[in-house]
Amino acid sequence: MIVDCAHYRDGRRQNEGPLPLEEAAHRCIGGGEFVWVGLKEPGADELARVGEMFGLHDLALEDAGNAHQRPKLEDYEESLFIVLRTARYDDAREEVDFGEIHLFVGSGYVIAVRHGEASELGTARQRLEARPDLLEAGPAAVVWAIVDRVVDDYAPVVEGIENDIEEVEDEIFGRRADATQRIYFLKREVIEFHRAVAPLLGPLAGLEHGARVEVSDELRRYFRDVHDHARRVDEQVLGQRELLTSILEANLALLGVQQNQVVRTISAWVAIIAVPTFLASIWGMNFDHMPELATGWGYPAALGLMAVAVVCLFVFFRRIKWL
Repeated sequence: MIVDCAHYRDGRRQNEGPLPLEEAAHRCIGGGEFVWVGLKEPGADELARVGEMFGLHDLALEDAGNAHQRPKLEDYEESLFIVLRTARYDDAREEVDFGEIHLFVGSGYVIAVRHGEASELGTARQRLEARPDLLEAGPAAVVWAIVDRVVDDYAPVVEGIENDIEEVEDEIFGRRADATQRIYFLKREVIEFHRAVAPLLGPLAGLEHGARVEVSDELRRYFRDVHDHARRVDEQVLGQRELLTSILEANLALLGVQQNQVVRTISAWVAIIAVPTFLASIWGMNFDHMPELATGWGYPAALGLMAVAVVCLFVFFRRIKWL
């Protein structure tokens, strides 16, 4: 599915609606002119057709057809293949949805292939079109606009996970509830998020220094800004990961304390019940020679002794906080 296809010359868009792919392939001549093609979850036939028109490498096309790639930047001599992992926080489900954006970058074209819950690139296109001075830098400016949008979309995810962690802390330390399952799923999301952010730092550093693509000094500043944002997000994610590990350990420790309290309470009541049971078993034995059997105060004395033993044990266990 083609979302948009635009032709740019000297920092200006040259067409109103989407261009046909055939026409776009003829206009990607470079030297101040390039096309930006946006695809969303294309089929194998459509992707192969695009690859044939723009001369894309077979291995890159194979990776673009699979929506489970690691963030990376690969050099195919005349073109670059960039994989970005996107993230979106769903407030209703309190979960993170992940997607991917695959970029084919050549001297006269940028082809963006979106998979899953990917970042909306329409606003990135509008933002870049409002900056002709940046668009004049060519396809590198498009790469910056897309990467900047992806990294900016990480911020709400970090904030959403931070709120979930605070809720978990309140459950554990406030209401003393068992949050083991929620902590596990949160930590799994954080690990997946870290896998989306951390591998991106290397390619961003390369783009910032112009190692793989020609970048102007002005655009290099923008790539440096994106790189700084990505590093900050990565540091926050690592901090959340460590914090969740500590919270899980604290949760398990509190559960152990609660279980010990239950065991101590049960043991105390068992000890209290055992004393009168022991005394009753003695007087319940059928022997002829038991002095208290021939006296009138024997039965009340036995009951009184049991009551005194129970009270003493109850006071003792309350004093040591077992009850």
